[in-house]
Amino acid sequence: MKNSRRDFLKLTGLAGLAGGTGLFSWRSDSNKKTFPQPHRQNFNMHEYAAPKLDTVRVGVIGLGNRGSGTVVRLASLEGVEIKGVCDLEPDRVSAAQESLKDFNQSPDGYSGGENEWKKMCERNDIDLIAIATPWHIHVPQSVFSMENEKHVYVELPAANTIEECWQLVETSEQTRMHCMQMSSSCHSGTAAVILNMVRNGILGEILHGEGGYIHDLMNTHNFTKDTYHNMWRLNENIDRNGNLYPQHALVPMCQIMDINCGDKMDYMVSMSTNDFMMGEKAKELAAEDDFWQPYVGRNYRGNMNTTTIRTNKGRTIVVQHDVTTPRPGIRFHMINGTKGTYKARPDRIGFSYYDDWLSEEEKDSLMEKYRPEITKRFNEMISQASSRRQNRSYARVNAMDWRLIDCLRNGLPVEANVYDAATSSSVTPLSEWSVANRSNSVQVPDFTQGAWKSNKRNMDVELTNGGGTTRII
Repeated sequence: MKNSRRDFLKLTGLAGLAGGTGLFSWRSDSNKKTFPQPHRQNFNMHEYAAPKLDTVRVGVIGLGNRGSGTVVRLASLEGVEIKGVCDLEPDRVSAAQESLKDFNQSPDGYSGGENEWKKMCERNDIDLIAIATPWHIHVPQSVFSMENEKHVYVELPAANTIEECWQLVETSEQTRMHCMQMSSSCHSGTAAVILNMVRNGILGEILHGEGGYIHDLMNTHNFTKDTYHNMWRLNENIDRNGNLYPQHALVPMCQIMDINCGDKMDYMVSMSTNDFMMGEKAKELAAEDDFWQPYVGRNYRGNMNTTTIRTNKGRTIVVQHDVTTPRPGIRFHMINGTKGTYKARPDRIGFSYYDDWLSEEEKDSLMEKYRPEITKRFNEMISQASSRRQNRSYARVNAMDWRLIDCLRNGLPVEANVYDAATSSSVTPLSEWSVANRSNSVQVPDFTQGAWKSNKRNMDVELTNGGGTTRII
């Protein structure tokens, strides 16, 4: 089966897609307002349930800030065995292996070469590859993993270009391997409650949502020397002017609005301010340290980007991106319906028959009433696990990790599939195009190829038959 599948991929030309053909990439000098649809859907991954896995055997690529936490989070789940860990730097591999001793797991380590990750992906005793590497190699690693019959759990953004989004979709459909983007916000307690309220019609017909990645990273991620000085995160902010990281806000709003299963993104516009801060920061640092000289005079993205998306049904979504200014952070921020509105930080709920927001007591009572059973169960397991192991913090275990493993172990469709990953990731290159073209509108590709019209809703936050059985250990 494995050889025949690889032969098929080669015959169809899919095996070489990771290298990129340039046919569907965004170009700053282009006047395109639409992008080609490069294939017809040959298999719908939306409701696909892969065969059950009693134990989900995992390999993790990338063990830095995000990956080191991913290893521990996944190992905290029942039915997960970490078989391999990989990073360019041997000390990160050793640290990950050490962290897993507390779980009685001893994964093989891969390090030292740029292609060591491929050796791990080619193993026959791994079911899922978790990818927490720099953004520009997410797609090559995801495609290679799926071609080698591995499900993929990839850090966001799943892709950087429109072409890469299509590569993920085509590969997932051809191999029937799931490609799920990490974005825990769509499974957080508040987002799950609001989704359940929307499903029950409490806010009426949803017409508008707002959110953003507002998070001051000037002195923590962008202008701080990382351990090995490759500065990939800062480099992503150079020569790329757009909404670079929309998923934390966008994914829960897409779920609430049934994007790809009843509605779809239609078109969008995007606008950025000038850079008032990053260039000046580089000059300031370079005056004290020659390391920063190459970053002086570079073309930094605008400090604030605002992107507005219109859906096929006429709903609107506003997503902002700002990781430089001293503004208190927001992510999933507001959902506006015909009967009521939810607004975050602080949580507020208002209805058409009230002159003001609900009182704190009324709001808390309503949210508790619509807290889904799946959220209650997850929170209970977190509490029980923390009580059992007084020396370990479970603050970083998130519901999306748990739900993915639970779906794979119970043979259920994953809640956020490859179409969701491609759609949310496409907002970044499309926003770059719009910003470069005086905020002209640009069509959002339909990665479902029309299947959104008949796709059933993504699994609700309520428990499904067989779901919710995986424990946190």
